[in-house]
This record gives sequence, structure tokens and C-alpha cells, in this order.
Amino acid sequence: MRILRASTVTAFLMAAGVTLTAAAPADLETRRKAMKDLLADHWEYTLSHNPEFASILGDKRWNDRWTDFSQAEIEAGLAKTKEYLGRFESIDPIGFPDQEALTRTLLVRSFREQLEDARFKNWEIPVTQIYGVHIDAPQLVSLLSFETVKDYDEYVARLKALPTLMDQTVVQMRKGMAEELMPPKFLLEKVVTQAQGIADKKPEDSPFAVPLAKIPASFSEADKTRVREAILAAIRDAKFVREEYAPRGRKEPGMWSLPQGAERYANVVQRQTTTNRTPDQIHQIGVEQVAQIEKDTTAVAKRLGFADWKALAASIQKDPKRHFHSREEILPAYRKFIDRMKPQLPKLFGRLPKADLVVLPVEEFREKEASGAQYNQGAPDGSRPGHVMVNTSEPESRKTISTESTAYHEGLPGHHLQIAIAQEVQGLPPQRQQAFYTAFVEGWGLYSERLGKEIGFYEDPYSDFGRLQDEMLRAIRLVVDTGFHAKKWTRQQVVDYFHAHSAIDEVDVQAETDRYISIPGQALAYKMGQLKIIELRERAKSKLGSSFDVRKFHDEVLDAGALPLDVLEVRVDAWIASQSRVAAAAN
Repeated sequence: MRILRASTVTAFLMAAGVTLTAAAPADLETRRKAMKDLLADHWEYTLSHNPEFASILGDKRWNDRWTDFSQAEIEAGLAKTKEYLGRFESIDPIGFPDQEALTRTLLVRSFREQLEDARFKNWEIPVTQIYGVHIDAPQLVSLLSFETVKDYDEYVARLKALPTLMDQTVVQMRKGMAEELMPPKFLLEKVVTQAQGIADKKPEDSPFAVPLAKIPASFSEADKTRVREAILAAIRDAKFVREEYAPRGRKEPGMWSLPQGAERYANVVQRQTTTNRTPDQIHQIGVEQVAQIEKDTTAVAKRLGFADWKALAASIQKDPKRHFHSREEILPAYRKFIDRMKPQLPKLFGRLPKADLVVLPVEEFREKEASGAQYNQGAPDGSRPGHVMVNTSEPESRKTISTESTAYHEGLPGHHLQIAIAQEVQGLPPQRQQAFYTAFVEGWGLYSERLGKEIGFYEDPYSDFGRLQDEMLRAIRLVVDTGFHAKKWTRQQVVDYFHAHSAIDEVDVQAETDRYISIPGQALAYKMGQLKIIELRERAKSKLGSSFDVRKFHDEVLDAGALPLDVLEVRVDAWIASQSRVAAAAN
């Protein structure tokens, strides 16, 4: 996301309450009510036009349908965004409480960016091995609740509507083919395998059939039979992708090879990092971070009696004690670290989430291309807990050393704590509670891995080495993502860079490399977000001295939901100033 220009920064500061002009109480309340009504109108539109998202949040009003992905709806959506931009801009925020003013500022910024980005027609690249209808539709099943006959009937209706969504997706893919907006050919071949793998299954073994195992015993036999037969009737194949789309995939992995390639990537970098850093600057930050982490890993290796980190890595690779041996071993290992972190959280946070968290395996149909672990948010009303989804495939190829850091990143105090708190903060509209700025969310996740160290965990040096390897992964991303998309690196160059600077599992090296090709810029957000949070924390410690309280700092970072990094910096700086005044008054 693009950083705020100077004029916008001034507007933000005014809206946040730094310099405000007095407003008549009646006029102020009228404008605040207009803002509240407009937020409600916008949120209703958002949910009704994104029914899968509504279902994930536990709102079942549109459980029988999919998002309309037709060109007409895409254009109508852009027109609606332009309309909302004008309506929010027309509301004068002078005198608003700071969070209300910030909500307006963030939404106006988001609408402008959506309209600016429309020139790239990203909807014409709707499918890769990481995302697309062939991944999202079956994965949605695990995020739905099946409690009533109506839930099942609406699910059947949704399945019957799936061919329409697939046809709409094919239309956009054909447009992308005509305009040379295509993923690389070798990645599309993976899409064929994924889609065909689902289509070739017996209906009862399909991921779409998972709800059959959940049919409540209270259902009548007639309902059980009708629901079962209706669900098993839904199936689709991968013929179009295999025969027409994949053969036309682009040859080069980098975004530079697309139309407007350099401009596209610069835009992606700004959106994903919410900074004004250029690809070249981020590449250099990555090189420096890699060098520093190599020093840290070498220090751990020497404590364990090895000459350098590569010698330690080679030993770990051959040591069966540092590898999993079965799928069944993996999930309990993650649960152990999450459970031990829970009672320590009050040392780091004043506010704690109410939502529960469970650890589950990644679904079999997507595990081959999935990363080691991911987080799926819970429902805001608590009806579904947050999920840490762990990849249990090829267990012998997965080392145990990164389990601890990944558990903290995806679970507690990482994604689950941050996202659950955002959903539970009172006084924020749902647009803010559900906001997802990648640099903030993933930066927090990476920052959280270090919090385990502060608590006194990572007692096992091998686990600490794994933590550093995870941090190395995020530093390498800065180098290789910009390498791919700005410096014209080949896929082999990226793989070689991984091997030269890390001990990351080969299965993850391959999956990560393909991920950076599929979703350019996203991988930059982790390290850039973490570095900003660390920078702000060090600034607060320096200025507040003995009055610095890490719990208050963390609460300040999290209590407004996810934010662009530039807005987060303004917020934390204002908090530091207020804490300084409180400390001065106390003395």
C-alpha cells in the first residue's frame, strides 16, 4: 500500500486529533451519525458481494452463493468503489474521535488504491498453484458450520452454483491469455495436477464431501439421504486448464516479463509493504539482514561445538532426532509449544483474546503445494475457533527445529492473538476489525517469534537455530522476491541463494520459490513489517526510559487493528508523546 504523501499525512494528523478546529456539537453529532450509517451501508455491501467472506465470519445470509466474478460485476464493483470514495470524502472529520477519523482516512486511502490498481486488471490472473477457485472452493468447506438442515441445503445450492463461478473464472483467464497476463507455464502445470486430483476422486472422497461426515444424528433419514445424494452429485474436471491455459503460460518467472512489468511490481511493493521503499532498496536491506543472521546462526553453531552454521546444518540434516518420522508426530509438537506460551502471555500483553485456537492438518488436496503452516481466522462471534493449519505431508523431510518458532508465529502470540484481538476490539467498525495489511499482520507474526526468546523459551539451542532459520527465510525473501521480479533472476538462482544462505528444508525451498513467482511482493511484507515494529519499540524504549512498559506498547500496536506501517508509526509516535507527558507529570 502506498505511503501517505505529505498533504495526506497532514490530513491524517488533523483527523487523528493533533490539530482540530472546534465544531458545533449538533453539527459534529450529525456528521458522526452520517459516518456510522455510511459504514454500515458499506459493510453490508461488502458482505453481500463477498458471500464466502461473510460465511467465514459466521454470517449465513448468503450461504447459498459465490462471489459474482463476471466482468459486469467487476465493473459495477469499481463504480461502487468510486461512489463510496466520494461519499466518505464528503464527510468532514474535524472534531471526530481519533479512531473514527482514522477509519475514514484508511477507507478513503483503500478506495483510491483499488481504483488506481484497476489499470493492471489483476482479475485476469485468477488462478495459480497458490490461489484460485480450485483451491479456495474446497478449502472453504473447512471454514463453514453445518448444524441445521438449512446449512446443508444452502451448501448444496452453493455446490450447484459452482460451475457458474468456474465458467466466469475461465472467461477471465481467456482475457488474460489474450493480453499476455499469464502465470508461468510450469506453475500452471501444477494447477492442472491440483484440479485433476480433485476431479478424479470418487465423489465420497472429494474435499467437497467432508460435510457428509458431520451430518447430525438428529436429522431425519429422508434429509440425510437427500443431502448426501445432492452433495455427491457435484463434480468438475480440469480440461480447460490442461489443454488450453497451461500451454500458453509465460516462459519467464519474473513479473518484469508481464505487460507494464516494472510498474506492476513497483505498485505491488508499495501495496504489500506500505512503505516508499524501492525494489532496489529492499533488495539491499535483505542482503544486510542475511549477513547479520548468518553471524547469529554461526554463534549458535559454535556454542554447540560446530565450526560454523553450515556444519551444524549438515549435522542436523543427517540426524534422525531432528526430523519427524510420521504425520502423527507433527500436530502434537505444535500444540505443545502453543500450550506452554498461553500462561506466559500476561507478561507481554495487557489485552488477551477470548477466541479459542486449534491445530489441524492442511487438507490433503493442497498439501503438496502448501507452506509448512498457515493460520485461518476464527469467526468473530466465537462459533468457530482460529485454526493453525500444519502441513503433515512428507514428514521425514521436515525438520523439528522450526516447530517452536512457527507455533508462535501462526498461533500465540502471533497471528491468532493479533487477529482475534482485532476482531474483539470494541468501538471499531468491522471494516477495521477485519482489515488485513500484509506488512502489519505478517510483520507481527515474525516479530512474535522473538517474543518467545524474551520469555525464556528456545531453551534447546537447536530450536533457537530453527528460529534463526525462520528469520533467515524472511530475510532471503527480500533478496529473491526482488531478484525474481526486478533483477530478472532465474528460478535456479533463487534456489541456489536459498542453499547458500540457509538450512531450510528442500521441500520448503521448492514450495517457497514457486510461491514468490505466483504472488509477487507478498513475501516482502514479513521482514519489512517486523523491522518497523522493532524500530518503533526501540524508539519507545529510548524516549520513555524506565517508564517503558512492553505490555502497553504491544496493546497500543494491536488495539487499532491492522494498520499500514506509516499510519502505525504516526500512532505509536503519538502514544510515546502521551506516555512522556504522563511520566513527566508523575515526576
